[in-house]
Amino acid sequence: MIKKLAKSIREYKKETILTPIFMILEVIMETLIPFLLAKLIDDGVKMGNMGVITRFGIYLVISALFSLTFSIIAGILASKASCGFAKNLRHDMYYKIQDYSFYNIDKFSASSLVTRLTTDVGNVQMAYMMMIRMAFRAPFTVLFSLIMAFNLNKKISLIFLVIMPILACILLLIAKKAHKYFDKVFKTYDKLNNVVSENVRGMRVVKSYVTENKEISKFKKVSNEIYNYFMKAEKLVAFNSPVMQLVMYSCILFISYFSARYIVSGNMQTGELMSLITYALQILMNLMMLSMMFVMLTIAGTSSKRIVELLDEVPDLDNPENAIRNVKDGSIEFKNVDFSYVKDKNKLCLKNINLSIKSGEVVGILGGTGSGKSTLVQLIPRLYDATNGKVMVSNVDVRDYDINALRDEVAMVLQKNILFSGTIKENLRWGCEEATDEELIRVCKLAQAHDFIMSFPDKYDTYIEQGGTNVSGGQKQRLCIARALLKKPKILILDDSTSAVDTKTDKLIRKAFKSEIPNTTKIIIAQRVNSIMDADKIIVMDNGKINGIGTHKELLKNNEIYRDVYLSQTKGGVIDE
Repeated sequence: MIKKLAKSIREYKKETILTPIFMILEVIMETLIPFLLAKLIDDGVKMGNMGVITRFGIYLVISALFSLTFSIIAGILASKASCGFAKNLRHDMYYKIQDYSFYNIDKFSASSLVTRLTTDVGNVQMAYMMMIRMAFRAPFTVLFSLIMAFNLNKKISLIFLVIMPILACILLLIAKKAHKYFDKVFKTYDKLNNVVSENVRGMRVVKSYVTENKEISKFKKVSNEIYNYFMKAEKLVAFNSPVMQLVMYSCILFISYFSARYIVSGNMQTGELMSLITYALQILMNLMMLSMMFVMLTIAGTSSKRIVELLDEVPDLDNPENAIRNVKDGSIEFKNVDFSYVKDKNKLCLKNINLSIKSGEVVGILGGTGSGKSTLVQLIPRLYDATNGKVMVSNVDVRDYDINALRDEVAMVLQKNILFSGTIKENLRWGCEEATDEELIRVCKLAQAHDFIMSFPDKYDTYIEQGGTNVSGGQKQRLCIARALLKKPKILILDDSTSAVDTKTDKLIRKAFKSEIPNTTKIIIAQRVNSIMDADKIIVMDNGKINGIGTHKELLKNNEIYRDVYLSQTKGGVIDE
């Protein structure tokens, strides 16, 4: 795990190595100060020797300045190293996610991925900073303080050797017991993120159904879980301070008691007592830091495991050796295709699909909810791989193509139309970054979007809010269709992407497709029969199987499902014959 995370240090290795060096230099100066102070008091102040006072006073000032300088340099280096490490770690995780298939994303869930990229990386960053600072500072401070204390008085310094193991055991026990609660906290964070993101995305539905209280109740439940776990952990961690105080003052009392006897008998001086107390405080405070660091490391350990899980995840899809990069045409063939989202042959969403589509054909797909329409078309650009059988594009198995080359030739307008924050131009150029303004206008005219864009004050420079909340559903669909057309694809897939536009606009869009992109294979998934009735062939899906294939007239005669849908929509006045 550590080896995997260490790969993200990269260009910040120098800062990572230099930070402990400067921390050790700071510790040396810091532990030297009480020793110099003892000399100043015992050999200078007590003897009334101004020369000794001046000399050791200068030594103290120089030591303090060096300690301060080393501390500042170490702090700057540690900040740069930890921030850089976190930046690289987020970069590696984000780029890894880009290689995931939908199967991999479904495995983690979107809310869990967000938690790992934010909260978990933050925890690991803090732990990393503590490791390169405290993990060196605290042990070396304890070591050097013990050496200096023994140099002053060996017998009294034995008190440290008795108290330190007792304190260390108590603090480690507290940290260990707190760890299991911190482990549960981060799993619950995933649930909290999921509740919040779901609520924000569905805010209009929540308000329209007046279910704010229900959503608040869900949030409170998860939030209280986190609160309870944190409270249990923090109650245990809270014992650190009183235990530390008890041990610290007990140690000072023992040192003071035995030192007083030595001073009275003339075997010890006042300055040595002050230095021993200072070393006692340094030793005990740094043991406290070590215990807190251990708590932080246990928290970060849980986060690290979650991060490494993400980095170790093997993408479900990969490029083959000698991948084909040229898609010759838009012909498509399904050969005995089965598909399961969970890769279980007993839980198939598509069953024994056999289908042939010629390049340039217009194909309609009709079927009820859950019949497998969207699943079928997602196998074409290889968003998922078939569980059994082959999906062929231009007579080549899609698994033999370079994934990016294949997807460049397939444009999809999905059921959930997504626009990103930015201008209309910026959103459209997702289809082609180098597209000219003239090309943008052309595809928008094809998608029947040009007129409503020109009605905006800023026209094509109109700013789209995140998720496209400041445009209507029909406008969003037409912008997404225009964006897809800008790719100039060999295959265009419209997954129920004209459901929010009126029948007249739908008809104009289909007419523009027929005249302007005749060589592009067009697959249209629709709920309305009049959106696909003039297609070259129509596929009727039912329960993951192809129930029928044919033209509008053929299916009216031969397919009961198609005929029922047609008649129900005709009676409702949807189809204009």
